[in-house]
Amino acid sequence: MPAQPRLWSADPADQAAERLLQRRFTARELPVLRVQIEECAAWAGLAETRRGDFVLAVDAVATNAVEHAGGQGALLLRRVGNELECRISDSGPGFSEDVIPRILPGLDGATSGRGLWLTRLVTDRLAVSAGAVGAVVTLAMRLR
Repeated sequence: MPAQPRLWSADPADQAAERLLQRRFTARELPVLRVQIEECAAWAGLAETRRGDFVLAVDAVATNAVEHAGGQGALLLRRVGNELECRISDSGPGFSEDVIPRILPGLDGATSGRGLWLTRLVTDRLAVSAGAVGAVVTLAMRLR
């Protein structure tokens, strides 16, 4: 059985953040997760015009965790200053930002592999880091 992705690490800098949603997820829970992200983003004040992009980006990263990293992930959604930030961790083999295509995806005929590329396009901040086990993807959008 794969290791459980970690929900959160104790970091003193994180104490100023307002935690909105924290949960583990599998493929079966992705539809509910999308609804929860939409509701939290609205509550946090993310402009309606950007909310759909944020939900799409979170869904792309969460789906990657399920499909490529052991079938499950952990999500932390929080308001940090003037940003809505989402961290998704998994217990897969890990990767770095180098896997995000630097050219327009689809030119090679592939029908998948656009999630991280799209996430980078629609968010204000995207970071990928290797964790002790798996990877942590952090994405954020500025609030009003």
